[in-house]
Amino acid sequence: MNFDLKTLSLAAAAAQTCDLLLVLIPEGFRPGQDALSTLAALALRSGDLVLKAGKQLHLYQPPAVAARRVVLVGAGDGSARAVQQALLAAGPAIQAPQTKRLVLCLAGAVSAGAVSTALQALAEASYVYTSTKPTAQARSLQRCVVGVPDAAAVRDAFDRGVALVAGVELAREWGNRPANHATPSLLADAARALAKLPRIQCKVHGPAEVARLGMGAFMAVARGSEEPLRFIELRYGGAAKDQAPVVLVGKGITFDTGGISIKPAAEMDEMKFDMCGAASVLGAFRALGELQPAINVLGLIPACENMPDGRAVKPGDVVTSLSGKTIEVLNTDAEGRLVLCDALSYAARFKPAAVVDVATLTGACMIALGNVRSGLFANDDGLAAALHAAGEAALDTCWRMPLDDDYAEGLKSNFADMGNVAGRAGGAITAAKFLQKFVGEMPWAHLDIAGAAWKSGTAKGATGRPVGLLVHYLLGQAAQRAPSEPAPRAASKSAQRAAASKPAARAVPRRAPRARAS
Repeated sequence: MNFDLKTLSLAAAAAQTCDLLLVLIPEGFRPGQDALSTLAALALRSGDLVLKAGKQLHLYQPPAVAARRVVLVGAGDGSARAVQQALLAAGPAIQAPQTKRLVLCLAGAVSAGAVSTALQALAEASYVYTSTKPTAQARSLQRCVVGVPDAAAVRDAFDRGVALVAGVELAREWGNRPANHATPSLLADAARALAKLPRIQCKVHGPAEVARLGMGAFMAVARGSEEPLRFIELRYGGAAKDQAPVVLVGKGITFDTGGISIKPAAEMDEMKFDMCGAASVLGAFRALGELQPAINVLGLIPACENMPDGRAVKPGDVVTSLSGKTIEVLNTDAEGRLVLCDALSYAARFKPAAVVDVATLTGACMIALGNVRSGLFANDDGLAAALHAAGEAALDTCWRMPLDDDYAEGLKSNFADMGNVAGRAGGAITAAKFLQKFVGEMPWAHLDIAGAAWKSGTAKGATGRPVGLLVHYLLGQAAQRAPSEPAPRAASKSAQRAAASKPAARAVPRRAPRARAS
């Protein structure tokens, strides 16, 4: 979908030829003398239009307005969240087959955050998954003009919104694909495609390289699958080479049966979403390639399937991780922490400024927080505060959970340095405590996205979270750091746009599962 930003008054918006004109009207709206203002004022006086976020009045070919269909939409207090609610409520009109060209006019004062959010909400409302559904009608909306009182004032926010749409849709695409269309090898191909964007490089390690590295925990999880594992390494170099990178680690279990500790059959199909952490790292790099911030970022994705064949790791087996620590595998369905622990140990060799791992790790986190907020665990208060603030700004929220040492007591083992589970009580916390054993002194945070990464039921599909949170965090870090030397020269903006327009990916919706990942 193509977005354009224009300075548009309500009078100018009325002259725009389009299939659908959406006019977002906030509380405190002061009508002018133009046709749209007159319509809105009459509707407000009669009570036919209410300005609570999402309330709508549909009009067809009103006089003196060029658009075929007009929807006046209440935008509440005009905040980013209210704009999001308003546009998602208008979803049926946006997604209608006849809506190919849309004009969105934001009446009144507009915050930068509301503009970025508006683009993301339009993309979410119009998204259609078609990758393995060729009979489905593709997204009809092709072009969207966003009209604001002063385009120059919100240009940066608009560009950020365009990049976030690309990143979120890439994450949703790979999250939504069935496991046979999103194998570890195919996920690696998606990462390689990102290397076409400026300043991004990709390296993929196969089974032999991973064995040489000594990633015994990761290899143990992959043993039961015929699909070869892949360890994906993405690098974005936007700052001086001597600047310590931020490392993003994404859990890439492309399908999780639970292994020998097999999951119940009900809703096991949703375990294709167990690689949504990996997908969010891909999405974040997609946005970085568009925005080109002055920061260095490393992305690590341990990708494999967790299957139960005769070679699969068994409950009670002891494996040796990259760190040298031994792990008693008490439950093979707690596999996510096994692949992540080796990736975290690998991250340490880059002396990172911070490490953030993202994983659909535990059903316990979904029980604790539902599908509204991701669970945030961190060993560094500054990192936790920055991630929390980024989530609030991105409307991709998280909540900090405890990491008291007492929670690690249940991980003790008679036969190894630790077990991989510690019982049901506080399961999200004990999983985080397991990961913490592999981070040493690195500033580290863990995002458990088990409740936020996808929806179930009739709206089943990936959400693309927490791409928004990650990108806002990275942009915030870039703004705080002054490069010690000029950043590498990027490709021209036109070249960036051309690379970004190459087949990126598509998307779909989410809920909280029962056969949850671990």
